[in-house]
Amino acid sequence: MRRLAAVVLTLLTGACASAGVVPEPWRGVADGWTPAAAEIRTIGLGAPGGVRLAPGVRFAGGVQIIAPRGDRLHGLSDLKLADGDMVAVTDSGDLVRGRLSLDRRGRLAGVSDLRLRGLTGEDGRAFATKSDGDAESLAVTAEGELVIGFEQTPRLWSYGPLDALRNRPSPRAAPPVAPGNDGLEALAAGPDGLRAAAETGGVWDCGSRCVEVAPPPATPPAISDWRVTGMDRDPAGDGWFVVERLYRAPFDMRARLRRMDASGRPGPVLATLSLPSTTDNFEGVAAVSGAAGTRLYMLSDDNDNPRQRTLLLAFDVETRKP
Repeated sequence: MRRLAAVVLTLLTGACASAGVVPEPWRGVADGWTPAAAEIRTIGLGAPGGVRLAPGVRFAGGVQIIAPRGDRLHGLSDLKLADGDMVAVTDSGDLVRGRLSLDRRGRLAGVSDLRLRGLTGEDGRAFATKSDGDAESLAVTAEGELVIGFEQTPRLWSYGPLDALRNRPSPRAAPPVAPGNDGLEALAAGPDGLRAAAETGGVWDCGSRCVEVAPPPATPPAISDWRVTGMDRDPAGDGWFVVERLYRAPFDMRARLRRMDASGRPGPVLATLSLPSTTDNFEGVAAVSGAAGTRLYMLSDDNDNPRQRTLLLAFDVETRKP
């Protein structure tokens, strides 16, 4: 997130990360995808004191994705899972895919087969500026349709079936979210269409058109308040999951996972991350069915800042009893 001041996250937990490995680069059919090399390190929750997990929530592993400075594999802003792949977008207008690896206990242990491709405008050409391509959210529908939410010029664009992308696909406009929306940060596919949320407040359900579910607050939250940055549907059908962040200068960066009900009302907090434990600028969340409930993957945006990190953390949430 570009508006945040530099955060000295090297104070966190470098010692808790294992030695990194660089997976073999992806060697699949091109179709516009470019192999992306990155060092992958397993990581834990770090020093005690900054992590709070609700009953029934368990940490299920984590990794750090380390790419060279200036590489396109930075600024990952949201993610979803599709056919076993992690699918992410960057705030420079790239689409990223990778294969998640689990250890024998089913915990997140790595990411391989990383590749990326540039998203395009309606004319099929690359975005002229970084702000034009500021992709902050994405959804993959049950039909496999890829929908991207852009922030600085708020809009939803559909790029069609994810597995049918070819060189320079031209998007089509999806239902417009309310004009003047500042910070379209969260997007997810549900049984009746899409649900979108703004960082500064407000929730919309989008089918043939977008309908306001929860209005933005009269006074937008400050950067030092909790703000929604990512969302996904609970695969058990029990509402939604959201990720929120908070930043208070100079060093107080926090993130949390919580529920959201059908009316857009915030629900129970499931996990909170803050110093001195592992934390960062978390902006994305993906939810998938697990053996005993729901597996949540939480992704941070490092802004290509050497004092931040691209982290992917996993949490298991037990199925709620009726």
